[in-house]
Amino acid sequence: MPRNPGMTDEVIIRMYKSGMPFKEMVAIVGISDRAIRNVMYKHNIPMNREQYSGQPRKNQVNEDYFKTWSHEMAWVLGLFVTDGQMHKKTHTIYFAQKEERILRLIANYMQADYILAPSAPTRSTPMLIINSKVIKKDLEELGITPNKSLTLAFPAVPKEYLASFIRGVIDGDGWVQNTGYVMNITSASQSFAEGLHTVFRTWNLRTEITTSTTQTGKAIYRIWIKGKEELPKLAKIIYKHAHNNDYILSKRERMEQRLNIFNN
Repeated sequence: MPRNPGMTDEVIIRMYKSGMPFKEMVAIVGISDRAIRNVMYKHNIPMNREQYSGQPRKNQVNEDYFKTWSHEMAWVLGLFVTDGQMHKKTHTIYFAQKEERILRLIANYMQADYILAPSAPTRSTPMLIINSKVIKKDLEELGITPNKSLTLAFPAVPKEYLASFIRGVIDGDGWVQNTGYVMNITSASQSFAEGLHTVFRTWNLRTEITTSTTQTGKAIYRIWIKGKEELPKLAKIIYKHAHNNDYILSKRERMEQRLNIFNN
């Protein structure tokens, strides 16, 4: 069977060294697991028995990261519930983000090796790979599952860290109008959308939920905040505990562009 386009020996070796299990590599590379092993033998790459059996190699990471709440952890969790993925059969989680700066910051906060999944023909967005049975279990205890997009409930985030969590959610799935008048967050989970809506109402923001349907019949929920005074109010809340530039710079700039006007 031929390799998929772009799957050179170098890419396959980098994929293997990232800790990705053979079962995942076969689908991406387009060749059998035996052929992948032959690439490793050809270049004298030491083989990992657990990885070949389907369990990814364990990489450096603070496995207790999601056990203790902090503003940094809440922000990372917000990013994961929107831009993260959890593998069904292995202990691998992924963070997808167009800005590699954000992925590097996540890895730094989690004390994790900075390992990116190789690009694939159907995916160009960088993905940070983290392998940890403990972390996957902790995320599941927070209500996050491999099929989270449709079933995700709003997590029980302590009030103290809620603003930082919402900042992560906005960084992941939020859209901010370039004029700074409108912001929305898109979700396929009605429960999560309603939880967000409740938080925004608690913060006395002008908010609403709209629903649309995809061509395949799936419901999409958008949680809106509208008004030239509303986005600066939101910005004051969610960026209060931000540091190390742990946010998408352009979104903050758009939300805060009218802040000075209302302070004068």
